[in-house]
Amino acid sequence: MLSYLIGVDIGTQGTKTALLDENGNLIQDAFEPSRLLYPGQNAVTQDPEEMLGSVIRTIRTVMDASGLSPGAVAAVGISGQMAGIMGVGADGMAATPYDSWLDTRCGKYRQPFLDFGEGRVISLTGTPITYAHGPKTLWWKNEHPDVYRKIHKFIQPSAYCVMRLCGLRGDDAFTDHTYIHFSGFADTGKRQWSDELLYGMDVKRDKLPRILRPYDIAGRLTAEMAAQCGLAQGTPFAAGCGDTAASAFGAGIISSGLLFDVSGTASVLACATDIYNPDVKHKTILYASSVIEGLFTPMAYINGGGLCLRWMRDDVLGKEKSFSELDSMAEKIPPGSGDLIFIPHFTGRVCPNDSLVRGSYIGLGLHHKSAHLYRAVMEGIAYEYGIYADIMRELVPTLDFERVISVGGGSISAVFAGIKADVLGIPISTIALADTASLACCAIAGYGVGLYEGVTSLVERSMQIRSTVLPDQGRHEFYLPRKRIYEKSIGDLHGVYGELLGLSPV
Repeated sequence: MLSYLIGVDIGTQGTKTALLDENGNLIQDAFEPSRLLYPGQNAVTQDPEEMLGSVIRTIRTVMDASGLSPGAVAAVGISGQMAGIMGVGADGMAATPYDSWLDTRCGKYRQPFLDFGEGRVISLTGTPITYAHGPKTLWWKNEHPDVYRKIHKFIQPSAYCVMRLCGLRGDDAFTDHTYIHFSGFADTGKRQWSDELLYGMDVKRDKLPRILRPYDIAGRLTAEMAAQCGLAQGTPFAAGCGDTAASAFGAGIISSGLLFDVSGTASVLACATDIYNPDVKHKTILYASSVIEGLFTPMAYINGGGLCLRWMRDDVLGKEKSFSELDSMAEKIPPGSGDLIFIPHFTGRVCPNDSLVRGSYIGLGLHHKSAHLYRAVMEGIAYEYGIYADIMRELVPTLDFERVISVGGGSISAVFAGIKADVLGIPISTIALADTASLACCAIAGYGVGLYEGVTSLVERSMQIRSTVLPDQGRHEFYLPRKRIYEKSIGDLHGVYGELLGLSPV
């Protein structure tokens, strides 16, 4: 008799839940949009109880639609947003809102890490100092000391949902090793907390959760939650992993030499290697741990790259055209968008961290139409990817990228894929399975309960290339000098925007 698995992905746009059989076939799925809160300047949060509710409701939806008995599900795995944090009390309940990865209020608390020694922090954590767990922890400690004292552990939303579903208390709080490069307090190469960094930042080790492997069983469903979810009491929940780690793993980024593109809210480029060599020089690449032990997934991302395309469609063009119609218009525009350069860093550049680089068009003329503007956005994202790929090759000279696997909403755009392929000079492939994160969560959970011999077994049998766009060498050579101009423009914008901010108000 077949066993079934549930994978849940708590993303920025919403919660996606999929019910798969043990062979990887999709039985049912459900989606519930999320609600981002903006309580102040540079502040972006979410309500942890709403996030938990979305997990419960989407699990219930797929179970009711499937007609399966509650006991048919062998295990559940959950992935979630990575660079934000939330606090839980000793009782395991939320002590803070979810402090989103989009929230930049912690900016000034990057400085203690810089003072400690930027190179040393990067060497240990694998990650440049950005708006992630470390500065966010110091923000809570210094800006809200009363709340900080009540925080038993800092965790991520996926772990919080597992804790609540399984009745875990604060001492049982956990994270898994795919998140810890963002923590500011980890020795990522050894996959453990760093006493050196904790001492240097004056943060007590007991504020941090235990570190599990993604496929470790973190808890079992309580009777109360089982009734709400439509699952059997005692259903095992794996520790799970970060959403980008899940997407990459589910897309088959399980060996060195492949590039991975997440064309979503954030535009993420990652690769896989078994060599740990953090980017101390450029401070751009985040050296993350893969789901697979011994493998790393160096990555970099544009904070809201996909949001730039939505901004163009919704706010500039007034939602008059669909993304498909805009793609068709952009496809008719020659490469280079009429000598137009777009900088996609609307909320500041994250990789490397530079809040004084903001969104911009360079070279606007009266001949530019909406199609030029739209194509330039896609080219700007591709230029940024080109910079990331160059640094990855520098960090691991043995890397030979044979193809890019592209997932996310933007991966369905053939014109966007073509632009990326031409800028990078590497084929771009999409895969038949659109929801790689849910597959990864199911693979992790299934391995955790012994359904599979290896953690990659389900992923390997599910891999199927849907389409491939090959790069054009002529266009690649055309784009190379424009990528250099793009990179130079970023440095120039830093100074210009800094000067603008220094002006006294009228």
